[in-house]
Amino acid sequence: MRKLKLQAVGWARSFPVRKGARAAREWTSWHLSALPWTRQAPDTVHSVLLTVSELVTNAHLHAASTAQLVLTWDGGCLHVSVADADPRLPMPREADRMATSGRGLGIVAALADSWDVHAWHGGKAITACFRPPGSTGGHGGPG
Repeated sequence: MRKLKLQAVGWARSFPVRKGARAAREWTSWHLSALPWTRQAPDTVHSVLLTVSELVTNAHLHAASTAQLVLTWDGGCLHVSVADADPRLPMPREADRMATSGRGLGIVAALADSWDVHAWHGGKAITACFRPPGSTGGHGGPG
């Protein structure tokens, strides 16, 4: 009988408000280069970086807190999680045409294969899953 061997790799870092989303994108980009599929999936990498930017910016603006960014590759999905200190769980909404904000979760939902929001240590965490081309699983909403 063959044993199934699960190998996962992950990275975590805190981004205080003063560091901003740019530092989070650069950090994420550097770590993504260690994954074997990223060179063949530039669109997925771009989607991950845009999602990191949106989620870290939201943590800084709406929660006025440090963003805890965790990247986990489990062999099928790159999980991008951003946690902050605000316990209010966001809901996707339809932004007014002239609004300058309110589209963050809509962007995440459009880019990720799946996403979820949940309570986390007195705050919340939003996690998005990105599957490289050719892997199983489809594009979807919360889940």
